[in-house]
Amino acid sequence: MSILREKILSTASNLFQTQGINSTGVDNIVAVAGTTKMTLYKYFRTKETLILEVLQKNQQDFQSWLDEKLTSNSRKPSDKIQQLFDYIEEWIDSPAFIGVAFIKASAEFPNEENPIHQLSNRQSSEFRQFIGKLATEAKIKDTDGLALQLSLLFEGAVQAEQMKRGSGAIKYAKKAAEILINGAIKA
Repeated sequence: MSILREKILSTASNLFQTQGINSTGVDNIVAVAGTTKMTLYKYFRTKETLILEVLQKNQQDFQSWLDEKLTSNSRKPSDKIQQLFDYIEEWIDSPAFIGVAFIKASAEFPNEENPIHQLSNRQSSEFRQFIGKLATEAKIKDTDGLALQLSLLFEGAVQAEQMKRGSGAIKYAKKAAEILINGAIKA
């Protein structure tokens, strides 16, 4: 990937997360990135294309980070599911946390037919499937039920922290997750 393309993608990601997607115009992106509209459109055919790529990159970066944490620090499958919310809490508490792009994008593009909403929905589903995989590896019986419960806790805590940093939502979500996971392991 070219350095300029990466800079545009990174700039757009930051602006979308901090100012909102619809509130961030192409003129603003190119000004902050120090480039031109022609260059932006060379790499991204439309603003929608740019938005979709930002969403994909943000989710890939988060998932890679979380995979690395779980893989390097958890030996047994049951440890991974138990430690999931520890790492989510670490991520939310970090100064770099500015929310989850797919949650914000789905709010800004509520029409289910919109490609941005569809990608946001797919990313939410993929994260739930990831949790389900962890539950399956931990030999939990109702993997789909636990995955749905934990993804709801994750998305709710993230939304609360996006609205007000330090709300404590992640701490309570982590406690609730622990109860749900321990109950599912015993079942």
